[in-house]
Amino acid sequence: MVLLHLFAPVHQLIPSTWNAVGLLPLIAGMILNLAADKALKKSGTTVKPFEPTTTLITTGVYGLSRNPMYLGMTLILIGVALLMGSITPCIVIPVFALIIDKTFIGPEERKLEQRFGQTWMQYQQKVRRWL
Repeated sequence: MVLLHLFAPVHQLIPSTWNAVGLLPLIAGMILNLAADKALKKSGTTVKPFEPTTTLITTGVYGLSRNPMYLGMTLILIGVALLMGSITPCIVIPVFALIIDKTFIGPEERKLEQRFGQTWMQYQQKVRRWL
């Protein structure tokens, strides 16, 4: 993302005086990731995507999004892109979200459905995948 901005900035989308607005999603993403990590550790389940989940967390940040850590990472990318201010870093964000959605979220959700059954299905109907 940074390399794209440095070597192919294409067009300065945001004037440099407004780039600091990127701090808002950057900080929000960091807070979201820390809160999600804390909730996982508190419940005694894994943070690692492909390890078996022992507990289904449905409260706190997991009551806002089924994937608060991925949402937090995406917010961080949005913040960095805004801080840079050019169009090229913005290309990375939808590509990242698509890869995360297909490579991690889909398989994780299938495993959660197998492990937690009806509880997962109810949670899935109540809380959106991203936000």
